[in-house]
Amino acid sequence: MKRSPIRRIFRFKRNERLKRREEIRAVFNRGKAVSCPGAKLFRMENGLSHNRIAFTFARKFGNAVERNRCRRVGREAYRLMQNRLKTGYDLVLLVYPGKDFLADRMDQLKMLFSRTGLLTGTE
Repeated sequence: MKRSPIRRIFRFKRNERLKRREEIRAVFNRGKAVSCPGAKLFRMENGLSHNRIAFTFARKFGNAVERNRCRRVGREAYRLMQNRLKTGYDLVLLVYPGKDFLADRMDQLKMLFSRTGLLTGTE
């Protein structure tokens, strides 16, 4: 199955993901954290020219279907906002149950990124 060129342009790239357990754990342990109702963001400088992000969930966060939907919504909200963020950070978003709509997740991310100082002045 071939993907359309437009879909390839806007996809969430592999180098934008934090995948390894050690990297995610390092952000949890050494990174700075800010929180808002329903989510907590951990950030740590990575020395790269781009940001990397991982989505994790609180214990007892529903079943696999709910977690995957929440991950998809979170990735889309991040993708829509990433051009307004400062670069060079590893980010881990810890999500709690509730607020699984795109508008809610975008509000959460906007609040968290502005509290950490990652959101640039461009709207």
